[in-house]
Amino acid sequence: MLDPVPGPRDGSALRFGRVLLSPWSRLALLVAVLAAAASAVVAYEPQHLLVAGWPPQIGGPTAPALFAVAYGLCTAAFVPRPLLNLAAGALFGSQAGLAAAIAGTVLGAGISFTLGRFLGQGALRPLLRGRWLKAADGQLSRHGFRSMLALRLFPGVPFAAANYCAAVSRMGYLPFLLATGLGSVPNTAAYVIAGSTAASPTSPVFLASMGFIVLSALAGATVAWRKRHRLTRDY
Repeated sequence: MLDPVPGPRDGSALRFGRVLLSPWSRLALLVAVLAAAASAVVAYEPQHLLVAGWPPQIGGPTAPALFAVAYGLCTAAFVPRPLLNLAAGALFGSQAGLAAAIAGTVLGAGISFTLGRFLGQGALRPLLRGRWLKAADGQLSRHGFRSMLALRLFPGVPFAAANYCAAVSRMGYLPFLLATGLGSVPNTAAYVIAGSTAASPTSPVFLASMGFIVLSALAGATVAWRKRHRLTRDY
């Protein structure tokens, strides 16, 4: 039995569906979602938690959990993580603050990775023609876990940029999240401790945490400078 020939309306619906689900349409949706998230951050200014504090009606273990969720959403919307890490330490202390910050970091990275993988990868992968872009894509696709672990351990590449670069590559979801969680601990802990001891800026703990932040940034810049030629030579 022959299938019925689609009528004009059916053909238009099929073409509309293909356009709607095309890689470029999904990329446009991703841009719209990120623009809306950035606009919400500008409007609500969540960084005011640093000075205003956590709402007093929310306490107990619920507060760090809600902060972690808010942290994840804010990082996906391009709020700088150092500000949120300082706020975590100032609001909840070093231990609970670190747990909330790491949970929020993994959540935010997962949100960005998911958005980039399903909405942006199909349109952006064909554009990877430059030497540096091909090198970064090859490194993340072939050595995803250790490459992402190095990016998190040695800060230098912006958090959101690393998330979306990994999403466009062929890196797996689980290695990405594991590397993010493990690699983010040292630097995040330094900021959280700095936030928890900010009231005593001359204390040894505060000075040590700030020294670690500066040294890790310098180490990251040095590693990136030394690896740049090797990356382009190998790809």
